[in-house]
Amino acid sequence: MTTAPTDTSPNTAAPGTGYGDKVIAVETAGADPIPPAERHGTPRGLLWTWASPNIEFATVYIGVISVLFFGLNFWQAATALLLGTAVGAVTHGVLSTDGPRFGVPQMAVGRLAFGRAGNALPSVVNALVAGVGWFAVNSVSAAFALNTLTGLRPLPSLLLVVVVEIAVGFIGHNFVHTFERYALPVLAVVFLLAGVWTFDGAELSAAGGGGGVGGFLLAFSAAFGYTAGWNPFASDYTRYLPQGASRLRTALYPAIGLFVSVATVALIGAASATIAAPADATPTAAFTGHLPGWLSHLVLLAIILGAVSANALNIYSSSMSLTALGLRLPRWLGRSTLVLVTGVVGTAAAWSSLADAGHAYEAFLLVIAYWVGPWLGVVLTARWLTRSTADEVLAARLTDRRYSGWPGVVALLAGVAVSVPLFSRQEQYVGWAAGRWPDLGDITCVVGFVVSAGVYAALRVGAGKSSPWGSPRTKSGD
Repeated sequence: MTTAPTDTSPNTAAPGTGYGDKVIAVETAGADPIPPAERHGTPRGLLWTWASPNIEFATVYIGVISVLFFGLNFWQAATALLLGTAVGAVTHGVLSTDGPRFGVPQMAVGRLAFGRAGNALPSVVNALVAGVGWFAVNSVSAAFALNTLTGLRPLPSLLLVVVVEIAVGFIGHNFVHTFERYALPVLAVVFLLAGVWTFDGAELSAAGGGGGVGGFLLAFSAAFGYTAGWNPFASDYTRYLPQGASRLRTALYPAIGLFVSVATVALIGAASATIAAPADATPTAAFTGHLPGWLSHLVLLAIILGAVSANALNIYSSSMSLTALGLRLPRWLGRSTLVLVTGVVGTAAAWSSLADAGHAYEAFLLVIAYWVGPWLGVVLTARWLTRSTADEVLAARLTDRRYSGWPGVVALLAGVAVSVPLFSRQEQYVGWAAGRWPDLGDITCVVGFVVSAGVYAALRVGAGKSSPWGSPRTKSGD
């Protein structure tokens, strides 16, 4: 086997010596593999790392919109939410095993499917979705909670929240894990108490709004889009684990943490949507309006903490996606600085969505799945086709600029090009098939996954088994 050249771009420099398991230390690692001396931790820690970020108001709202906007009754919504969450949690567990194998962020692992240059497309998209889209969504919910709790105006509330979120992501990997660990018991207790009160006052037998099959598929897509939206981050938080860490546990703990937290909180949201709320109430005030005063205040505090927990991951992984581009940037523009840059852009996006947060979030939930579905189709198919290739060979390809991943890029674009124009269902645009057959709801992510997986497999087979990356230039690594 020919050894692949090492990427020495300043913004993807290997971690500084001595970072190890230090918590209060700014991480310097970029997209290069974490060396054995820096590896630490156990898979069990992934349970709270992926549970805490989802015990927040954005997860509540998945359930709310399934009842209020998609016209489902509680039990229909619950079924759709559980199915969508389960699918996204399983794929997340699978991708989490890439961390101990290769020691690099998830979007850097994407080079195995898209090639060095082609991987820029999904990396940039993920950076924007995480660092701008999700950062804005969660910051807005926290700002509304702070506004309801203190009476402080929404804009200054927003600015206070984002400062904390950016600070956690700026410090880096170990501090993020630790923050999530201590946030989990607080968030779990408060939201479970809110859930008891909510279910006690909910009208679970109330009829739905006639959402039918279309509404069911919309709720499924929203739950899947939310849960699978974490998939492009998976190995960002497992890449420091020792290479010999159990693959089963590395997959199981994040999948369980993700599924249990999303499913529980989303179901609480669906139940709360059956309780009447004032028409002019903010989303957070509507959710807490039926709770006793003391619990309402605790929930508002938990919503703020949950938003910080989620956005710590969002802004951190956004910077990881940018380092995965492998650009030759100045040394000062490393991971921590990229956190600050994306935080400023995300704050601007949050500010612009304060006026109509509910509808903005509904559209965002569906749109993010439009790219995640095709991306997953390519990445998971690539994993399957290279399942018999040694990890050492695959690891060498990660930093070899000679490899071309044009089949992955073509497949990704094909999945988006087919699924979005035909099957998307948004307020501003309804695809041809979705408009002709309303009962389809919005199955854009499912169609995108199937099309991209099929196109990628066909192109790979057509390129020949002697060239696993669809390019003759890949033979040096075989």
